[in-house]
Amino acid sequence: MRARLDAVRANGVTILFAIESGSRAWGFPSPDSDYDCRFVYVRPVSDHLVLEQARDVIEFPIEGEIDAGGWDLRKALLLALGGNAVIVEWAKSPIVYEEVAGFRQRLLDLLADIVDPVKVSRHYLGLARSHVAKIGSFSGEVKVKKLFYLIRPLVALDWMEQHGFTSLPPMNLVECLDQTMIPADAAAEIRRLIDKKSHTRELGSGLIPTAIAYYLEARYGHHEMNGASAVRDEARQSRNRALATDFYRREAELQ
Repeated sequence: MRARLDAVRANGVTILFAIESGSRAWGFPSPDSDYDCRFVYVRPVSDHLVLEQARDVIEFPIEGEIDAGGWDLRKALLLALGGNAVIVEWAKSPIVYEEVAGFRQRLLDLLADIVDPVKVSRHYLGLARSHVAKIGSFSGEVKVKKLFYLIRPLVALDWMEQHGFTSLPPMNLVECLDQTMIPADAAAEIRRLIDKKSHTRELGSGLIPTAIAYYLEARYGHHEMNGASAVRDEARQSRNRALATDFYRREAELQ
């Protein structure tokens, strides 16, 4: 992993932070879970004074158990303005490989101001929708690892609904469960699966536990029919974009 980050720096960019994403940061790792290293970087000001801009992502082939990739800070901020929750989760990750001192806190302060929870709820619903399509049926057989990718956004949506869609849910699934009212039998089954996954190298496939299947089907249907309503506020959007632009300029000039 260190070699990949050094290779990024060799291209003349500054890594603002590098963290762990995926199941290890979400609170449901297996003993053999991959290491999903994600980073945010900024290019020197001179790199922007060219006709053809460089790509705004840096990716590496997955090798062994290490998956590494990152976004340009501009891309991260634009996605945040659109309601993409990924950069918020990266900034909150409990597993940090490196960071420019103070940057993550500055970023979190900005994100708290410019990220619209209603838009983020749509991001989580989109994740749930894509994983429902992959699973195909709530009563069929599924890879247990993949099941968590559906459980997580639906629990996050329940957390957000119960908080009036005014704030963002915890990144950690167990923490989110602890703060969310869901059927007790479903919560118990989810915790049991998390515990089993933490001790088992490969859970394989199986039927979705009944309590979890009922919960997922009911809550997915509910959120599809009862999504939070966005309020169009062009003045607010312009303000947020200006804040993000100022932040980007400051951070680029600091490096």
